[in-house]
Amino acid sequence: MSELNVYEVLNRKRRGAPLDTREIEQFIERYTRGEIPDYQMSALLMAIAINGMTAEEMATLTQSMLRSGDQWHLRSEYDFIADKHSTGGVGDKVSLVLSPWVAACGIPIGMLSGRGLGHTGGTLDKLEAIPGFNARLSREEFDQSIADSGCVISTSTEGIAPADKKIYALRDVTGTVESLPLITASIMSKKLAMGASALILDVKTGSGAFMRHYQDSKALAQSLIAAAAGSGTRVEALITDMDRPLGVAAGNANEIIETIEVLKGNGPADVEEVTRAQAVRTLVMSGKFDDASAAAALDDALDSGRALEQARKWIAAQGGDPAIVDDYSLLPEPRTTIEVKAPQSGFITFIDTYQAGMFTVDLGAGRKKADDVIDYAAGVMFDRKTGDEVRAGDTIARIQLGSGHRDADELTKRYLAFVTFGDEKPEERPLIHEHLV
Repeated sequence: MSELNVYEVLNRKRRGAPLDTREIEQFIERYTRGEIPDYQMSALLMAIAINGMTAEEMATLTQSMLRSGDQWHLRSEYDFIADKHSTGGVGDKVSLVLSPWVAACGIPIGMLSGRGLGHTGGTLDKLEAIPGFNARLSREEFDQSIADSGCVISTSTEGIAPADKKIYALRDVTGTVESLPLITASIMSKKLAMGASALILDVKTGSGAFMRHYQDSKALAQSLIAAAAGSGTRVEALITDMDRPLGVAAGNANEIIETIEVLKGNGPADVEEVTRAQAVRTLVMSGKFDDASAAAALDDALDSGRALEQARKWIAAQGGDPAIVDDYSLLPEPRTTIEVKAPQSGFITFIDTYQAGMFTVDLGAGRKKADDVIDYAAGVMFDRKTGDEVRAGDTIARIQLGSGHRDADELTKRYLAFVTFGDEKPEERPLIHEHLV
């Protein structure tokens, strides 16, 4: 095999020419080993961000990053095991509800998930609000949680797609995070390395999504599905709405409470609808259900209390205290709650969900940089959301503070700055925009 000419690869990609399979594979392999410096990888990332990649290049990049580390081949060890990925949003606790709900229907599901960074909350951060919960599992512990509870959510191990970890750190500081080929390779290299039988993708669209415009969200969903071609993992995607927060709670401990309430049958309708849509597709992809029987199985799991019992087993399997299911006071509680009142009568016509997410981060519920410490009790309760009618003086939100002193008037003004009011009810957006296979 001829020696890779790094300069020529960079020069050709800068001009927009496609790279061949060997060039991409060698570039990723040598960068992972430390033989290509960060500044040359940064140059390649910028060229890709500007000029894009062909479908063939993107598939090769994904496979090269996948092969840089461990591969789990889960589908060779289980009759069927599902996986799920969300592109992230504000109040997005779907993975937390989906896992025990699907497991209660007899379908195992395992996820390697992430922590919050930027305006989106992290699934692992939410779970770690539960006393004792262990989100850093070995492969053996991952399998044991599946055996004990039918589901697991853990952080990605060091051995999975190490090339992605190195590359993502550069993307974050070189302005290349939003590149479609790089997003696709980052997500799918980790997911396909697990080797699950099926993967359901929740691709968000709207003001609180990374892809704010619908066509961009659809392009990402199609790109993610295409990257899985020939992998042996069946992939489907739902494009779901993130033009308003999902559910009422945004934070960590408060989202755990909302998760449990959904599993008790008392949760917000939007969270249940979005989760149910993904759960139906997950069950159907197992081959054991059609749409009607999947919906019936999910109803029965919820109504009978099996889904809630599965959550108890899951929490215990990962070292958490299952008593939180019945006693929310065992979770971190806010020290102070500030009520935000509607300044006028009418309708809430828009909540800038990106700004709402950053507001929640500023309260301490998320991270601006990777080493920030999470305040698990901090967050926001969106008592009234887009489309709701309000009267002047109604409580439309509750700001929850876990520690420290903050000026209530200032926080109230900041909250109201990203909420728009009007005299007419806005047109309702669907929660589920499209299903792609």
